[in-house]
Amino acid sequence: MKKTLITISRQFGSGGREIGQKLAKELNIPFYDKELLELAAKESGIDKELFETEGESTSRGFHLLAAMGYTLGSPITSINEMSLNDRMFLVQSEVIESIAMQGSAVIVGRCADYVLKDHPECINVFIHANMRSRIERARTSYEVDGDNLEKEIEKIDKRRANYYNYYTDKKWGKVENYHVSLDSSRFGVDECVTVIKQLVEAQNKKFGN
Repeated sequence: MKKTLITISRQFGSGGREIGQKLAKELNIPFYDKELLELAAKESGIDKELFETEGESTSRGFHLLAAMGYTLGSPITSINEMSLNDRMFLVQSEVIESIAMQGSAVIVGRCADYVLKDHPECINVFIHANMRSRIERARTSYEVDGDNLEKEIEKIDKRRANYYNYYTDKKWGKVENYHVSLDSSRFGVDECVTVIKQLVEAQNKKFGN
């Protein structure tokens, strides 16, 4: 069977995680989001809670680390002298690479589109939605409280963008970084899943699989 790798980047409240879960279930392949943090914590010995609380913080930037001579695939032990945020980013990246080498997967967030940019079978998706839809999902599905949810959503997106921009030297949400961008508020979660499945099928046919 052709390897299927799908990365999903998403605005907060756009339903990207739900789309990823449904997609993985329909394709019968593994799904990784918070599960990836557990693997990274096990691999590195860093407390999982640190990945959850600091996992979108920045430090020196992966492009700067690469300039210093570090590349994905280098031994984890060689990064112990780096800052905690840099170490966590690199450990997550190593885990993503390992997952991709093992077989098919749907991976949400964690700059996975950048980490797997050299994998020809990988399809990178960006999920966005209008603010009204995102506020509603934040309130009902994510149980986020607050008087100004729009402001809170914008803060979360800004943090994600800063993290992505810093460690990839690219711009989060920019169309050139993804193969497809879908508006979940326009089409709905199920239709987004259908579209991505069709793209997977088209790619498999293109490469004769």
